[in-house]
Amino acid sequence: MNSQQIAAPSLSAVVIPLLKGVIYREASPDLWNDLLNLQARVRDYVGVLGLRLILDESEGYAFLRSFPDDGGGDDPDRAKLPRLVTRRPLSLPVSLLLALLRKKLAEFDASGEDTKLVLSRKEIVDLLRIFLPESSNESRLIDQIDSHINKIAELGFLRQLRGHDNTFEVRRILKAFVDAQWLSEFEERLAAYRAACVDVIENG
Repeated sequence: MNSQQIAAPSLSAVVIPLLKGVIYREASPDLWNDLLNLQARVRDYVGVLGLRLILDESEGYAFLRSFPDDGGGDDPDRAKLPRLVTRRPLSLPVSLLLALLRKKLAEFDASGEDTKLVLSRKEIVDLLRIFLPESSNESRLIDQIDSHINKIAELGFLRQLRGHDNTFEVRRILKAFVDAQWLSEFEERLAAYRAACVDVIENG
């Protein structure tokens, strides 16, 4: 074998990072290329674990998602598998802010501008605060919204820009969780979220 020949990528070297979280083309270009080369084998492997590969080449991200609870299609045994990817219940304000960020991303895409939507912390705060009831304690309200922003960043839908503590990129992976059909019903869902959030805040 030629000593200069590059070794073939390992399946485990691709699957393990996927089991840990999202793979981004921009952050890990070599790993991304290995994933593309091994895509069929990765799908077969994770399918045995009750998972499916979600890969968007145009947006540059990939992650694993559990099969729906209604079973694994033609495989009845798949429905019996324990979940490897844990579901994370979200608070109403966090869900509302995710919806608002998704709408903002759709508007940004429609404008045909740069590929990255970047928002300041103040802009994100302003997105949510107009849907919440007036508060006599402005500082407490801002702190609450900040905690929601931090939660969304922890989930991977916002990325704080290096060297800019109060500036975030809205990650395009959000499109995989809030799809176009969901967005088309946005106003109806938004009204429901707003009413629920007000009720939660006013009644504790």
